[in-house]
Amino acid sequence: MRFSAPVPRLKRRARRIVRDEGVALHAALDRVLQSEGFARWSLLSARVGKEMSPTTLLSKLVEGDFLLIGARPGHGKTRLGLQLLIDAVRERRRAVFFTLEYSERETRDLLRALARNEDAVDGVEIVASDDICAGAVLRLLSGSPRGTVAMIDYLQILDQQRSKPPLSEQIYVLQQFVRSNGLIMGFISQIDRTFDPLLNPLPDMRDIRLPNPIDTSFFSKACFLHGGMMQFRNMT
Repeated sequence: MRFSAPVPRLKRRARRIVRDEGVALHAALDRVLQSEGFARWSLLSARVGKEMSPTTLLSKLVEGDFLLIGARPGHGKTRLGLQLLIDAVRERRRAVFFTLEYSERETRDLLRALARNEDAVDGVEIVASDDICAGAVLRLLSGSPRGTVAMIDYLQILDQQRSKPPLSEQIYVLQQFVRSNGLIMGFISQIDRTFDPLLNPLPDMRDIRLPNPIDTSFFSKACFLHGGMMQFRNMT
């Protein structure tokens, strides 16, 4: 559906209504969308979120892709990352989950909740260690066949230990390695607390929590989730 103005401008119009009339933001958003042909803002949000399902993500990725999966806690980013690895195993690809957050047993439990096929669960390699960094990832993935899929959980704690290189350096090294070797690498990422779903139905790159800055243009693809909605974005 085409609007009379870009969505950000419609949101600014709603905020002016809030300021001028003192109504709630959700009511102002609904009023603006009604003038554009939608009954409620939530219907626009739902439409955005229907663009893809978790099982279609792998088909949208190509060798050399650097993927970011972003969501607030509890909105499905880890689930989506693990589903991607399960789908990779089903396509007979190497699939590796690097996690600084979960133990191997916890990860296996999460995988079993997603896949009834035990072979698919067992096919995912799990590296659960506080020592995970770009160097460790490269050592383990060296020599992997093209099309290998790796997922790192999660972006913001790759350089939590001071002994590890800065996050920006690690991301650069990993991106160059992935591109040169034809792998696919995904990063599960936190979203900043300033993200407001009343202003935007889904987060985007501007909402990535980055206590240590990185160049987000390294990411070729991104997938954002919130409130049961999901949207895939080609960043290149």
